[in-house]
Amino acid sequence: MSISKKINTIKSQLPEHVTLVAVSKTKPVADLMEAYNAGQRIFGENKIQEMTDKWEVMPKDIEWHMIGHVQTNKVKYMAPYVSLIHGVDSLKLLQEINKQAIKNNRVIDCLFQVYIAEEESKFGLDEQELEEILSSTEFKQLKNIRIVGLMGMATFTENQNQIEKEFKHLKTIFDKYKTLNSEHCQLNTLSMGMSGDYQLAISCGSTMVRIGSSIFGNRN
Repeated sequence: MSISKKINTIKSQLPEHVTLVAVSKTKPVADLMEAYNAGQRIFGENKIQEMTDKWEVMPKDIEWHMIGHVQTNKVKYMAPYVSLIHGVDSLKLLQEINKQAIKNNRVIDCLFQVYIAEEESKFGLDEQELEEILSSTEFKQLKNIRIVGLMGMATFTENQNQIEKEFKHLKTIFDKYKTLNSEHCQLNTLSMGMSGDYQLAISCGSTMVRIGSSIFGNRN
């Protein structure tokens, strides 16, 4: 099946309130353009340099989402154009995003990455760290970022019950902080679910799914 057919098939299955991020990391521009020509406008990358290279040559109505782990020293390269940063897992990173956003005269949307998996390799904040950042004076001083939601990755496992438990846990945290409504913190996006588990994620309350291999095929 072609990339455009796969995109249309997946989109036809997604509820209206769920946003599709086409995860295009490692894929050539030609593949992304096929998805673009099928109507896809939101692409997710996990390396800032690769994302920037693609941004430079591709149409400017694309929303670029940084879905990978972000190194603070690389933020400046994506600050002029990035639409949403999914993986914010420290106050230090948030302060750097704010600093680069000021330089570019922008307000940059971010998601806090919350650690929900039973794996050591995943990044993210635990609930206490999230609470500490949100209630800190330093956080309230950041005027050029906007926290629009949370992101999480479930454990890489065949155990659907465990995945469901982790997704529901993230939804509970999301609901707890959803009532926080300040100018720079309005939680309306819950980014969870990938190619293997997005339907389960949606049933647990996800509003944004990150799908790569089901659209572009497996990565090399």
